[in-house]
Amino acid sequence: MAKKVSKNQRTNRGADADAKQMAKVIVASKKGNGNYEFRSKMVEVGEVQNELKAAKAS
Repeated sequence: MAKKVSKNQRTNRGADADAKQMAKVIVASKKGNGNYEFRSKMVEVGEVQNELKAAKAS
């Protein structure tokens, strides 16, 4: 008889796929009434600086 495989067993299922390195960028901006607005976006690690520059410009 074969052993039962646990559903919670840690396996390396995505070993063959190329994983993208992602970062979460959170930008705070102050509204006219004094409250803060937070915007979040997931971007690739190489694009973080470009996203921050774009967020400062807007």
